[in-house]
Order: sequence, then C-alpha cells, then structure tokens
Amino acid sequence: MHIGVPREIKNHEYRVALTPSGARELVERGHTVVVEQGAGDGAGFADSAYKAAGAAIEPDVAVLWENAELILKVKEPQAEEVARLKPEHTLFTYLHLAAEQKLTQGLIDSGATCIAYETITAAQGGLPLLAPMSTVAGRMAVQAGAHSLEKAQGGAGVLLPGVPGVAPARVTVIGGGVVGENAARMALGLGAEVTVLDRSIPRLETLDDRYQGRMKTVFSTADAVEEAARESDLVIGAVLVPGAAAPKLITREMLSLMKPGAVLVDVAIDQGGCFETSRPTTHAEPTYVVDGVVHYCVANMPGAVARTSTQALTNATQPFVVALANKGWRQALKDDTHFAAGLNVHAGLVTYAAVADAFGLAYRPTATLLD
Repeated sequence: MHIGVPREIKNHEYRVALTPSGARELVERGHTVVVEQGAGDGAGFADSAYKAAGAAIEPDVAVLWENAELILKVKEPQAEEVARLKPEHTLFTYLHLAAEQKLTQGLIDSGATCIAYETITAAQGGLPLLAPMSTVAGRMAVQAGAHSLEKAQGGAGVLLPGVPGVAPARVTVIGGGVVGENAARMALGLGAEVTVLDRSIPRLETLDDRYQGRMKTVFSTADAVEEAARESDLVIGAVLVPGAAAPKLITREMLSLMKPGAVLVDVAIDQGGCFETSRPTTHAEPTYVVDGVVHYCVANMPGAVARTSTQALTNATQPFVVALANKGWRQALKDDTHFAAGLNVHAGLVTYAAVADAFGLAYRPTATLLD
C-alpha cells in the first residue's frame, strides 16, 4: 500500500502521525511510505531518520496526497486538506466530528473512508487510541492551569500547593476517566486540595481506593458542579461522551459565582467543550477571560509536548496502521469489531451514530458495509 504522512498544519501542532520506527515496520512489510518534507521536525524526527527507515521524502504536499492510498494524520483535516481528499483515500486520524458540522459535511462530500482514532474501542473496554493523548492532556491541564493562575496571566495569583501557613489551591476535576484521573494525580502531586466529580459510583470507589482518600470524590450533580464553581481556584473539565458532543456543565451564569481570577481548563474542547463559555484557542493565544474567569481551551494540548505525544500516540496506533496497510480498510475492520467502531464516514455515508444524531444526518451502520 502507498502510505502518505503529511505535515500537520493546524495552528501550533507539532506532532506527526508516524515515527521513523513505525515507517521502518511498514517498509519492511513491503509498503511504500512517503513523508512530507519536515513533517517530523516539530517532534524531533528529522527527514534523514525517515530516509534511513526506508521512507521517501516528498517536498510537494499535493503530490503526496495525490499518490497516497492511506493518509495518516494526527489532527482533523483542515479545509485545504479536506479539499485534497478523494473517494480512493482512507484517512486515519483524530476527527471529533460531533462538534464539527462543516468538517463532517466536507468528509461526506469527499467520498473518502474516514476512520477516527477516538472512537476505536478495546475488548477490555475503553478507547485505546484516545487514552495516550488523554493521559498527556490530563497531566498538562494542571500544568496549564497552574500557569494560568499566575497574576501576569490574568489569574488570581494563587500558587497551587500554597506554602507553610497559606492554604493550597482548591482544584476540582469534573470527570474521573483517563483525563480526570491524570489531572487529579498531577494536582495531588503538586500539593493542591483535589476533588473529583463523576457520575459513576464504581469509578469514584476506584479512585478513592487507589489514592487512599487523599482526593475527595463527589457524585456529580448540578448542585455539586455549582458548589465546585463557587469554591474552586481551578476547575478542569474532563468529561467524555465517546464520539458525541460534551455536555455543558458550567453555565455562563455560574461564572458569577466563581472567585475572581479563577481558572477553567476545558480538556473536552475537541468535543465542543463542557463549559458554556468555552471556545477553541491555540497555543499561540491559549487563554481569554469571561466575567473575570480565565478560560484555557487549547484544542490540541498534547501538541505542545510533541515528542512525548508522538511517541505515545504512535505506540498505540501502529498495530492498526499495519492492519490497514496489510489488509485494506474493509478487511481490517471486518476482522476486528473494535477497530470497526472507528469508521465515522465512508463514501458519503455517516457510519457513527453519535455524529449522525448530532447533525440530524442519516446513519448507516458499519456492519452493513463490510460484507
């Protein structure tokens, strides 16, 4: 198979979809790997490393897209990339379509086969290709939140762990999944007072047992969220509804209850955000202020730590990439029902129910396409 790896063009996105090591595995299996010139620079992987692995370097991105059968990316295709998609392409990347109607329509119109990292499931449960970036984003959320609390960044001027004689900051994490646990773990490690809200009693029990009561666990209700908004210095939104838009848990009205200079970090922004006042930001301008509350809503947080993120992501994606290259998309998905859950759009059809529901589109189950 002819595999193309373009350079990411989203604002301040430095990750790359394939490492030189991954390229070598594909080349040794008889596939052709073409990497856009400079695609790995942001993550510390030079063109020479890809050449040594047997990949070709292509300076003309148009040529790369034109010749590729399988396109590997990290982030959702931007407008100029959507325009390059053809029915013959299989696109494998993060998509997060339930919050992106224009992108969804663009993929439908392209006729391409579009498989999303974030909706692939695992036999043991969970989302294996979302998990590594969720881990990174959860850990970064505390780092970003602590920085945003500094006065020069518009925050209240609060040090997360406090100092002897001064109480630590209060941190609330809404959502106790992979993002939430990693955020809570980091905040605990820095010495903050941490509360985790979740609607799963078994998950709260797991966190309580795992951290021996060092973090507070609270069943998430409207009252609990409102109290968190009122009492917290930093609130991290870590809510995930797989493949669907995130619910809005902190409303505009609740901002008036919050402390001046408090910080909201919305890790769910890829799925539309879980705060009503959230809107996507970039690493170039990561924050904005609404009603005295600092909002950090960077839509590609892991891109800031591109080398770590690329290695973590490609460790997880590599077996799926190999399956696509060896078998083609149809057979690879037919052989693995969990992989099949990743198909979101094919030949103008929406094949993921939550995306179809989000925009009132017709839904075609993936299973009907695999015979």
